[in-house]
Amino acid sequence: MPIQVVSAEFLQTSTKPSEWPRGDFPEFAFVGRSNVGKSSMLNALTRKKGLARVSNTPGRTRALQFFEVRYRPHPAARARVVRFCDLPGYGYAKVSKDERAKWTSMIEDYLKERHTLRAVVLIVDARHEPMESDQDALRFLSGAGRTVVVAATKMDKLARTKRVQALRTAERSMGLAQGGAEPFSAEEGTGTDALWARINRMALAGPEEGEADQGGAGES
Repeated sequence: MPIQVVSAEFLQTSTKPSEWPRGDFPEFAFVGRSNVGKSSMLNALTRKKGLARVSNTPGRTRALQFFEVRYRPHPAARARVVRFCDLPGYGYAKVSKDERAKWTSMIEDYLKERHTLRAVVLIVDARHEPMESDQDALRFLSGAGRTVVVAATKMDKLARTKRVQALRTAERSMGLAQGGAEPFSAEEGTGTDALWARINRMALAGPEEGEADQGGAGES
């Protein structure tokens, strides 16, 4: 049964640890190359168009953007709370080396130190084989001990006959077992229920448990 989103609100912008939201709500971060569709994914998951700002300008997000989401795993369940964090994209952003260094430090501090962070959704573009920067991101996250969920987005841009092949290519490139990556399309709604199911399982698990089956994508 699909997750029911009760409410979804922008919470705050943060650039340093002292600004991170307080509380022990389970948190999930979203990261990927600039213009890969992070904002569209967040809007699709929260069922709230325009919650996360979609831009055609790569690198527009230059801070950590936090959102608070209330949801019910099924209609009879009490509402639960999770937080989503939209991380600045990597790749295309035209910024100075100094600013890029600040971004890197800000993101690494968050990924290494955030104790409420249950998992990171690493988004890759299904239309292309994952790039070296995608693989580097996975290695860093796994090395930091983070649970990683790889989502191959923009599936709607591919012919249906090519989608399975594209997904398998992404899995092989990222060193994942078959079925280790989630196919996703914000336009069609593909993958929203499957991704929510994984988020809900990890939200209910203890902070050190993560997911039992990572599909080769790293472990807590």
